[in-house]
Amino acid sequence: MTQYHTLRFILGDQLNAAHSWFKEQDQGVLYVIAELHPEATYVKHHIQKLCAFFLAMEHFANALKENGHQVCYLTLDDTQKHSVEDVILGLAEQHGIDHIELQRPDEYRVLLQYQTLITGTTKPTVSLVDSEHFLLPFNEIPNFFQAKHTVRMEHFYRKIRQRFNILMAGDREPEGGQWNYDTANRNKLKTNDLADIPAPLCFQHDVTHLLERLQRHHIPSLGKIESHLLWPVTSQDALNLLTFFCDHLLPNFGRFQDAMTNQTPHSWSLYHSRLSFALNAKLISPKHVIKAAISAYQENDHIDIAQVEGFVRQILGWREYVRGMYWINMPDYAQQNALNAERDLPHYFWNGQTKMKCLASAIGQSLDYAYAHHIQRLMVTGNFCMLTEIAPQQVDEWYLGIYVDALEWVELPNTRGMSQFADGGWIASKPYAASGSYMQKMSDYCGDCHYKVKEKTNEESCPLNSLYWRFMVKHRERLATNPRIGMIYGNWDKQNDAQKHAVLHRAEWCLKNIESL
Repeated sequence: MTQYHTLRFILGDQLNAAHSWFKEQDQGVLYVIAELHPEATYVKHHIQKLCAFFLAMEHFANALKENGHQVCYLTLDDTQKHSVEDVILGLAEQHGIDHIELQRPDEYRVLLQYQTLITGTTKPTVSLVDSEHFLLPFNEIPNFFQAKHTVRMEHFYRKIRQRFNILMAGDREPEGGQWNYDTANRNKLKTNDLADIPAPLCFQHDVTHLLERLQRHHIPSLGKIESHLLWPVTSQDALNLLTFFCDHLLPNFGRFQDAMTNQTPHSWSLYHSRLSFALNAKLISPKHVIKAAISAYQENDHIDIAQVEGFVRQILGWREYVRGMYWINMPDYAQQNALNAERDLPHYFWNGQTKMKCLASAIGQSLDYAYAHHIQRLMVTGNFCMLTEIAPQQVDEWYLGIYVDALEWVELPNTRGMSQFADGGWIASKPYAASGSYMQKMSDYCGDCHYKVKEKTNEESCPLNSLYWRFMVKHRERLATNPRIGMIYGNWDKQNDAQKHAVLHRAEWCLKNIESL
């Protein structure tokens, strides 16, 4: 049996080839990458998500071997139903390991497992190192965030742009004179815009061996896949996808980043980079992505500041921000339910079979591709779940399972905080509640919907209209003083009692009959 002095364990979301671990070859260091039953089953994952992570892990292990490192790759056949601690300690004993090194995990539940490992053994010794991925060092998170306190992303974003000198004109002033071009990034796709949307760059990775293994081990899943996977699973894939984004999508990214349509075969991809899985698996670094986007902007006259700033804000601002909010507030964050929502998730979240066109489109796309862009997640499925008071735990699990890029550190603040307002406002300055008018403004979903977006009270009326007002009325005491939405109540107060009753009656009918909407 080969003897090693050190075991370094690599999680499926730690596939960072640039990590300092890999700078030198050491025949006494064993790198371990393992497919684990607990990781595959802690929620019901989309089949494309399972395949993407397992195939990326497999490719990463092979790349390490080709670069001269000692690698042990374990499949589900090898690990059976063992925990991460069992696998690591078993290999340590088998190979006479003196020291175990772990990269700091991004999910709290994994950190708890690691802490058990660290405190539970004195030999071999166990140490934790940084993942070397995020721009903001982990130990600096408390400098920007305070537990159970509101921290606005915009404030954090400005500080972090100054800190790393990104899109800055000097030390303190933003390039272009504005910090944020969000108001320029809310265009709806018109009919004559649709033909210009580029076909997405999709990969064709054979996953038949993974599908067979997942089936053999009875790993539950949702969504669909055929024999090949379209997602990037290597660093080179990620670089190719980034180049494609900068060349073909970035020129129109900002202006259409909130738009939705179902009138083109590319409605699921539009102008979005779809780099989130590659980033979250650490196949590519956020610093490299930001640098490439800014270089493209600087070298091409057809990319303006509003396009690149909107993209940089997602990577440098939002992604780093939700990580900070997650870690400063865990484990309490996972228990937040400020609006006391308790209803079960409707059945059509698992099959897309609803008469509401916006929901059917967003959910159907999610089942088909394991992907939806941020507005579909926030303002379609998220908005509906908040208005209908779905239990946050069920919303969390659905988002965490269905999206290829979903890991708890990024999913939980986005879902429980931003989309459900379950934290009471730690992240969002207001609940992102919307009626059918928002769908009509930002999409073409309403045109062929079963329901009528202009109607509020009859049986053909868009359910979002009455549900919106029920939500706003129910939470008036909490929301009326909010400067961003308080004026909305003036519109409600102008209605007579009969009109108010009809709206609320329709809303209650929708809730009672939520499974048949």
